[in-house]
Amino acid sequence: MYHKSLYVMNEGKPVPAAIRSYTEQDFDELIAIQAECFPPPYPPELWWNREQLANHIRLFADGALCIEVGGKLAGSMTGLIVDYDPAAPNHSWDQMTDGGYIRNHNPAGDTLYVVDLCVRPQYRKLRLGQWLMFSMYDVVVHHRLARLLGGGRLSGYHLAAGDMTPEQYLDAVVRGERNDPVISFMLRVGRTPVGIARDYLDDEESCNCAALMEWRNPFRR
Repeated sequence: MYHKSLYVMNEGKPVPAAIRSYTEQDFDELIAIQAECFPPPYPPELWWNREQLANHIRLFADGALCIEVGGKLAGSMTGLIVDYDPAAPNHSWDQMTDGGYIRNHNPAGDTLYVVDLCVRPQYRKLRLGQWLMFSMYDVVVHHRLARLLGGGRLSGYHLAAGDMTPEQYLDAVVRGERNDPVISFMLRVGRTPVGIARDYLDDEESCNCAALMEWRNPFRR
C-alpha cells in the first residue's frame, strides 16, 4: 500500500498533505470528487461507480492513489499495468482501461497506463495533479516497468482543427506556440509525446483526439 507524507504550498504557506492508496472507505468521496470535476451536462453515469473503484483496489492497489490536504480528500489518480506495443500505438481509452473497470490489468506487463487524474477545483492551485503524477512515477520504478503512458486529450484542438492536423497542433504546443491546458500540464510534469490517438474518447473539444504522452523509467534502458 502506497503512502507518502509531504507539504504542499497554499499561497506561500506549507500545508500538510498525504498521498496514499485509496480504500473502500473513500469510495463515496471519490465519486463526489468526480461530480465536482465533471458537473452537468456531463453525464453522471460516467462518474466512477463502486464496482469500478472496487476493481481498482482489488486488482492493483498501488495504482489507486488519492491525495489528502489538511485531512480532506482532494483528488485521485488511477492506473493499471498493460503490455504495450509501441509499434501499434493507436487505441481508445475504453480499450486500454476496460472502460475504467481495469479487468485487463496485467501484472506481467511493461507499462503503467493512466486511467484517470482528478483534482477538486478548489485545490488545483496547489499543484496536486503534479504530486499525484510524481507518485505514479514512483509506482513505475517500484514495479520495474518501462514507462508510464496515457492519453492527454487535445483540449484546445477544436479552436484550430480547421487549420491544422492533430499532429501539427501537438507540435505547436511542444514548440511553445500554443498553450493547451492538458498537454502543457503533462509537459510540465515530465511527460513527452509519442504520437496521436484518434477516436480516443468522445470529446468535442479535442475532436476525439489525444496525445499519447509517456514518462520512461530512467533506471531501465
